[in-house]
Amino acid sequence: MAEDNDTQEERADETQEDSYAPDDLAPQQSAGAEAQADVNLDLVLEVPVTVSLQVGQTEIPIRELVGLAEGSVVALERDCTEPMDVMVNGKLIAHGEIVLVDESYGVRLTDVVSPAERILNVSQSA
Repeated sequence: MAEDNDTQEERADETQEDSYAPDDLAPQQSAGAEAQADVNLDLVLEVPVTVSLQVGQTEIPIRELVGLAEGSVVALERDCTEPMDVMVNGKLIAHGEIVLVDESYGVRLTDVVSPAERILNVSQSA
């Protein structure tokens, strides 16, 4: 019986050795950890995203849609003086105006959406 108690005490000691306080599990900050974080950020910085410019939109019935032909004009619900929506992967990040860059179109950002608004937009669309 004494041997059983000794064995149980040894198991209890082993269990105590395997338990950790929350502070023990917190990540340790060191110069190496910061360098590792930079490496991980570098990997994300290379991920391609799609940037698009939304000029406007409208809703039309399918009857009108199937009747569209070359030369048809579809009026959009945006005033020509309003800035365009700059979208990244379908999420609004800024407003801007169309410019010419050499022989291509570009966009000059006139208003960047705040990070808080971007998070709100993402959470509403999810």
